[in-house]
Amino acid sequence: MSLRLLVVAVLILAGVLAAPAKQANADTAALAAANVCNKYCDGRDAALAPTDRASVSATLYGRRFTIHVNDTDAMIWGVLDGGQAGDEIWLDRSFDGGRTWVDSRIGDSVVAAGATGVRSRQYNVDNWATNGVGALRACGKAGDRPELVCSAWARSTWNAWDRRTAAATALMMQYNMGTGLFGNEAWWTSANALTAIIDNARRSGMGSYRYAIATTYDKQLNARLGQFRNEYLDDTGWWALAWVDAYDLTGDSRYLTTARAGADHMFAYWDTRCGGGVWWKTDRTVKNAIENSLYIQLNAALSKRIAGDTVYRARAQAGWAWFQTTGMLNGQNLVNDGINLSTCRNNGNVTWTYNQGVLINALVQLNRLTGDAAALATARRIGDALTTSTYLSPGGILREPNESSTCSDDGSSFKGAAVRGLGALNTVAGGVYNTYLKRNADSAYANDRDTIDAYGSHWAGPRTATSHSCQHSALDLLNAAP
Repeated sequence: MSLRLLVVAVLILAGVLAAPAKQANADTAALAAANVCNKYCDGRDAALAPTDRASVSATLYGRRFTIHVNDTDAMIWGVLDGGQAGDEIWLDRSFDGGRTWVDSRIGDSVVAAGATGVRSRQYNVDNWATNGVGALRACGKAGDRPELVCSAWARSTWNAWDRRTAAATALMMQYNMGTGLFGNEAWWTSANALTAIIDNARRSGMGSYRYAIATTYDKQLNARLGQFRNEYLDDTGWWALAWVDAYDLTGDSRYLTTARAGADHMFAYWDTRCGGGVWWKTDRTVKNAIENSLYIQLNAALSKRIAGDTVYRARAQAGWAWFQTTGMLNGQNLVNDGINLSTCRNNGNVTWTYNQGVLINALVQLNRLTGDAAALATARRIGDALTTSTYLSPGGILREPNESSTCSDDGSSFKGAAVRGLGALNTVAGGVYNTYLKRNADSAYANDRDTIDAYGSHWAGPRTATSHSCQHSALDLLNAAP
């Protein structure tokens, strides 16, 4: 037993603490739950909070259960109003965005006789010692009824002082420190999520989540085929580009080495079938736009960062030269999904949003490397087509074809890659897409966001369930928006 608990127990037994039995038990439970210590430890008196921001609340039988936030110290407490003796309020704390909560009924407090309300003690939102990114909610019940109610989840503005940092923090709620991956150990979408976190660190200046870079690298370096390579060549490309980003942010050369290993792995599956191109998978049955756009972008990015390189430069240029012969970039300046191996021409399949954004990004990187003005002009035509298409941007808001309402499929990541590429083009084109990007960011913020800044799939609304894929896509949007 801790010294604090021992003192409380002795005072109770001696009759020094004269609070009602239920309230004494609640105070003891509050101290027993004091297991997270940041600036202050859990169980701190709410009267000591230097700031008080009333956040979310819930009502039940006339009682109101409200979350109060101390943004200065990144702590939260609950307040019960409009109650009567015997009513209860407590807090739940989650470190995975509210999907589960290991800390349940912390700060349990009971309305005393003759009172109409009670407040709990303060509890930390995050656990800085374990990199736990948290949220809390207030729950409660009437003393004479069995039903209970809980508020929505809430957190402080710590690492969440604006739209971008709040979205990054919500994404990190879905990061698994044990595996170094996001969501349910997702693979290629975790590469995109990590890229969004890295881009956010560069865009916002917030370095709080840089630990994810080394954690992911160390945990997953030897997974699959090693060096973040696997049988899907587009997956390899996503990871290699994430490590280029990591190298840019940290200067750690091992990330660039791994990016080169990914590029070389992709090159091993370039052949002369249909005149060139990288296969989508190592079984060599499909050639698609996505892995070839990633191949161009990756090789151009590597060449720009390797002094005296000619190899990756030549590969990037050959990739774009081949891509142009396939007709995958159609007459409407949109990119279809792949080629028909019988004709070696555009298969006419869906113009997914990520196919537009990744090729845009590839052409921007190629222009930066070689000064190819035609490549940049093509990127502009694709960007204009993407942002004005009534199919992909109905009402001026980006929407994935067959957009899911569950955030559970691969397509949930596509819009993130699309706006990431558009943002890269916007930077070199002098902000020509500022209005489009801001419109989308404003719409998503207003219509597709919950109380802890977790986003769904429909940026025009209505809000849907979230996932790491939907969340990184929203973060990509906020990173790109002016």
